[in-house]
Amino acid sequence: MRIVIAEDAAIMRDGLTQTLTRRGHDVVAAVGDAATLRQAVEDHRPDVAIIDVRMPPTHTDEGLRAATAIHRDFPEIGVLVFSQYVEAHAATELFASAPTGVGYLLKDRVADVSDFIDAITRVAQGGTVLDPEVVRQLLGAGRRADSLAALTPREREVLSLVAQGRSNAAIAGALVISPKVVEKHVANIFDKLGLAPSETDNRRVIAAITYLGS
Repeated sequence: MRIVIAEDAAIMRDGLTQTLTRRGHDVVAAVGDAATLRQAVEDHRPDVAIIDVRMPPTHTDEGLRAATAIHRDFPEIGVLVFSQYVEAHAATELFASAPTGVGYLLKDRVADVSDFIDAITRVAQGGTVLDPEVVRQLLGAGRRADSLAALTPREREVLSLVAQGRSNAAIAGALVISPKVVEKHVANIFDKLGLAPSETDNRRVIAAITYLGS
């Protein structure tokens, strides 16, 4: 994979670069601020960008806002937020914009390099990766989780695959059912979770977060 890293801590930035390079990946740019990140993405068009949340100049949510902009403007580029912090409001915007090719992991909860590489690969291939703690905070410590009790076993099966970032066609193949049956199950899931159609909220992402948070 061709990777851009945005991390203001020089030691962490260098460590990520070395780790990924040793695994055979090409780190085409490693930068320390959001403005340089944007330029690096435009110049190199990587497969995935790994982005810290808090970067100069204010060290608040510059990285996460940059991640949201990159995800919007370059949907073919995977975006993995890798941070010590959960910025719930900005993270919700990131996931609501599009449910594919995006992830959010917490640094102190990644214990295995292979798992980290796997997460990067999934995001680069259009998948979704969410740390359970991120899910918990986005969900508001269990909001809507009780609604899962109303789902049938098959609907829960379908929702588990939605939470893995699978398309309706992929779910149909995995469960050996027709795409129309999957569409019906997904519609039932949205109804039971109280997820009405919306121009601003992505119901698939919200349903997946609800499932993971349960």
